[in-house]
Amino acid sequence: QVQVVESGGGLVQPGGSLRLSCAASGSILTVYAMDWHRQPPGKQREFVARITSGGITIYADSVKGRCTISRDNAKNTVFLRMSSLKPEDTAVYYCTTTATTTMSSVRRDYWGQGTQVTVSS
Repeated sequence: QVQVVESGGGLVQPGGSLRLSCAASGSILTVYAMDWHRQPPGKQREFVARITSGGITIYADSVKGRCTISRDNAKNTVFLRMSSLKPEDTAVYYCTTTATTTMSSVRRDYWGQGTQVTVSS
């Protein structure tokens, strides 16, 4: 029903920058919040940032001041701009979209497959 696809991951040096993108498509009726989560190697998945449909943003303390989340409502796309990257930012980054569809008015979270970000010299 809903496909969520992340892109933009890769290898970056410490102190560098990266921009992740995520596009939601399919039988979407309304998109609400769009989030980024990450899972560092050997650790549990953790929240990174959220942006509501109205543009309100929330960040994890670990990335506050270094990340900016934004979205294009017309394209159901969310971005995560990361700067001053550290090795501990290495993780698989996942996008989630909270949405209703043409098949169901119940809000559900849809997850992407993730994109790898590696911060290393």
